Amino acid sequence: MDTPYRFCPACAGTMELRLLKTGEPMRPVCTSCGQVIYLDPKVAVGTIVADEDGRVVLVRRAIEPGYGLWVFPGGYVDRGEEVTAAAIREAKEESGLDIRLDSLVNIYSYPGRPLVVIVYAATRTGGELRVDDESLEARWFAPAEIPWQQLAFQSTREGLSQYLEGFRLQK
Repeated sequence: MDTPYRFCPACAGTMELRLLKTGEPMRPVCTSCGQVIYLDPKVAVGTIVADEDGRVVLVRRAIEPGYGLWVFPGGYVDRGEEVTAAAIREAKEESGLDIRLDSLVNIYSYPGRPLVVIVYAATRTGGELRVDDESLEARWFAPAEIPWQQLAFQSTREGLSQYLEGFRLQK
């Protein structure tokens, strides 16, 4: 069974996957009480932080997935947290920078993956670039210096590409 639920959280009965409606995914259903579990996606945020010279911050991951590869600062949104607050918090935690969110770059999701990634464009307003316990290194990159072959995730590549395309269009 491809579900985190083996037993029903309501009655402890055995769960099984069932197709409830045509066109929808299989859902965990309790064989005893009929409880249906709707598996929600996990939401993450990322920030493409720029400085006055147009350089962007990338951090090299010290954790899996993507150990040793580059990403823009980001992480999971906590339950009940505003996504914009999470973006600002994650940027500070992962890069040491204070930021101002400028615009939404895009929202990314992929078939078969439980993650939704919301990416913002941001401007540095203060702080000093540093690493935290989830990063090996943090650096400013001019657009021509971005290590495209060493980016950790599809959403990182797509977010940076869309951000840079928008930046070129504004000039």
